[in-house]
Amino acid sequence: MDATDAADQISEAAEQEDQAADSRFRRRAALAIGLLAMLLAITGLGGDNATKEMVNSNIQASDTWAFYQAKNVRQTEYRLALDAVQLRLQTEPNLTPEQRSALERQAAGYQDTINRYESEPSTGEGKKELTEKAQGFEAQRAHAGLQDPNFDYAQALFQIAIVLGSVSIVAAARWLLWMSLGMGAIASVLMVNGFLLMFPLPFG
Repeated sequence: MDATDAADQISEAAEQEDQAADSRFRRRAALAIGLLAMLLAITGLGGDNATKEMVNSNIQASDTWAFYQAKNVRQTEYRLALDAVQLRLQTEPNLTPEQRSALERQAAGYQDTINRYESEPSTGEGKKELTEKAQGFEAQRAHAGLQDPNFDYAQALFQIAIVLGSVSIVAAARWLLWMSLGMGAIASVLMVNGFLLMFPLPFG
């Protein structure tokens, strides 16, 4: 074997090794992209759920406050009626015992209704219970509102990371893959924070 043949064999071996290294890199990059795509799908699901939670909680809170206002209007009407009956009892001394007794029963009925509108634990439809329900829906809406930006930013970063990873395969550029994985790591933190709300976002 002369020097030229030896050089050719060394060159071929080096080329085969480079091709094998590129093949390994591309396989690993493809796996990384697949993982990023899976995380993107999970993030999308979390974002959709947070959006639905915000919309549903907002509707339920609005409906509950509307019911509260209706109760409040009816309660006010009964209070006015009670005031009118009590005024008659105080300003009409010539009432017969039967009339006075009937008015007192009427006043007691009005007061019972007023009290029931204020709080009715058995049905959960008193003003007190409706306030607690509405505030609970508002808290759910606020919680979902804090989750949603995390998912939005995570989705954007995952999408960019997938594009960079794809380009790294075509260009066989390892630094692009590392950039892609770095973005994917940040996006993963945001995704987890979207579910758990471990820290507040300084923006969003």
